[in-house]
Amino acid sequence: MRGLDVRELECFLVLSEELHFGRTGDRLYVSQSRISQLLRKLESRIGARLVERTSRRVRLTDFGEEFAVALRPAYDALASTVEEARTRARGGRGRLRIGFQGTVYEQVTRAITTFHDRHSDCRIDLVEIPLSDPFGALRRAEIDAAVVLLPIEEPDLTVGVTFSEQQQYLAMSTHHPFARRKNLTAEDLARTRLIPLAGPAPDYWKRVHCPDSTPSGRAIPQEDGVHTLQEGLTQIAAGRGAMLLCGATAKYNFRPDISFVPITGLPASALGLIWSSSGETPHLKEFATTISDFER
Repeated sequence: MRGLDVRELECFLVLSEELHFGRTGDRLYVSQSRISQLLRKLESRIGARLVERTSRRVRLTDFGEEFAVALRPAYDALASTVEEARTRARGGRGRLRIGFQGTVYEQVTRAITTFHDRHSDCRIDLVEIPLSDPFGALRRAEIDAAVVLLPIEEPDLTVGVTFSEQQQYLAMSTHHPFARRKNLTAEDLARTRLIPLAGPAPDYWKRVHCPDSTPSGRAIPQEDGVHTLQEGLTQIAAGRGAMLLCGATAKYNFRPDISFVPITGLPASALGLIWSSSGETPHLKEFATTISDFER
């Protein structure tokens, strides 16, 4: 164990889930070459090949599969021990760090107030995370849970509750040709330019929130990407393009230089409270239930 770098273990576990060096690098915020370097060090330390990599695919060796299964609970236990020590260092006071994307919705703030009333020994801190990176802070253990836009198709993450299903709106400059319309359809998107989300969010997630084609297959022009909601709103106000936003986000971000027009023909927007499947706690589950109570 002398000189063991926990980063090597983290790299291997993420790679065992993604089976892709690029996506593993995105999740850990390092380059593909750094992933390869960490993997080589771990394989050298162990004395066996863990991963087989060709130009077409990445897969675990039989030894690598066995090692991943054995390593996961030990790694999770280590992370849990560190978190428990942090709690004790704070005098036994628990803390939940909840990430949010751009806007803290009323349903979440009401749930926080109720949760605090029931658990005065557990504090909830709110942390803003980039709109274009819904899962990164959670995987880096910078937060304990996050309120993010659906869909979620991540095998290492748990969706504790889904809520706030709402119609989508197209946000655009007040000078945009669509700005005075009372409503729009998904096919109208082919006649404007959407501002996509840049960054490490999965492609399936980006396509939902900034589609590249209409339901009938017509191409939707794209502008340069942004990372945060405020970046997007600034680009919209400057006439650089439009973005799809849920009704609550449109309401909370009203400004005189942007028009928000409801759009039909697209799936409703919805939110989820998510956390690492290996980091589930009773407090997280109860907070999810509290959010759910305000949905009724």
